[in-house]
Amino acid sequence: MFSNKTIESLKNSSWIRAMFEEGNKLRKLYGDENVYDFSLGNPDVEPPKAVKEAISKIAISDKKGMHKYMSNGGYDSTKNAVANMISKEYKMDIPSTNICMVTGAAAGLNVVFKSILNPTEEVIVFKPFFAEYLFYITHSNGVPVIVDTIKDTFQIDLNSFEKAITKNTKAIILNSPNNPTGVIYDQKTLEQMASIIKKKELQYDSNIFVISDEPYSKIVFGDIILPIIFHIFDKAISVNSYSKSLAIPGERIGYITISPKIPDTNLLMSAILFNNRTLGFVNAPAIQQRIVEMCINERINPQIYEERRDILYNHITNLGFQCQKPEGAFYLFVKSPIPNEIEFVKKAQEYNILIVPGRGFGQEGYVRLTFCISLDVIKRSLPAFSKLAKEYFN
Repeated sequence: MFSNKTIESLKNSSWIRAMFEEGNKLRKLYGDENVYDFSLGNPDVEPPKAVKEAISKIAISDKKGMHKYMSNGGYDSTKNAVANMISKEYKMDIPSTNICMVTGAAAGLNVVFKSILNPTEEVIVFKPFFAEYLFYITHSNGVPVIVDTIKDTFQIDLNSFEKAITKNTKAIILNSPNNPTGVIYDQKTLEQMASIIKKKELQYDSNIFVISDEPYSKIVFGDIILPIIFHIFDKAISVNSYSKSLAIPGERIGYITISPKIPDTNLLMSAILFNNRTLGFVNAPAIQQRIVEMCINERINPQIYEERRDILYNHITNLGFQCQKPEGAFYLFVKSPIPNEIEFVKKAQEYNILIVPGRGFGQEGYVRLTFCISLDVIKRSLPAFSKLAKEYFN
């Protein structure tokens, strides 16, 4: 009666949403103030004032034609604003014709996979990973190839990466800063990856794209410099969104950028525009494009998240939990004190703490906590973590 593939996908669907629903049950029993929900990466921070003012200004504008259909890639003025911003950041010329505005990074990734993948071609995904990647790839008839990272540091294991590349490899997806670990892949490692890719392309007479999923690229802590993939890889595609950088995840607005170094950029962009339309997105929302254009230089201050990271990280590691300190994004990926992290998650729920099992990100034995929730909730949760730790540490 229904799609077997979809039914099977539902069985393996997001642990994040499952834990969020558990939180709703606990809130009904114990009240909001007594539940500490670290499950969903839904920013507590409000958008910058300029964003709200732009929404208000657009809403009351008398300008005609603001809500009509447009070119599938988006408004020229919006793409020009994005291209100018990226060109300054990357210190290289990125023409607006290499940009497609999309309804968030999820849509952007689906459009890219549909544009580059032939049936059975492979996409390398580094573990742990955002679980939806696997569905995006298979929806485009591609094959995910999951590759282990270095234990505990979650940096890319170059030997495992090289072994994973075959004649069917079409793309590698990078997510840095990473969800769920907060790890940033370092420049040297990425440069070594680029050398491996070039060698393998010659060996197999193939073309391998590097797709960088970058919604957390503006949430980087301290003096860490985020490597620019367009400087490192010849066939790079960036997919970004304003969900995190402007704290507007519900507005679904982002963009795809393709590197000028990619051969046949016009053909690739034509495929992207075609798939943006025929996958049903058609074009990015008109109002959100105008907001992006008006607020092109606005950002959430990453120090807001850095403060929350430090409070939570310092407390739980002092209690005995093990965790790689995140360099960006807003997640802690904590090693479970027992092998079966599902049992640990259940024990945490006894203290009204909601965390997500690592197997939801392809990595058993760990749990994910988000620290984009309110500072007040984080502080109120600390005694509960202390009680939880006593179950495992002397």
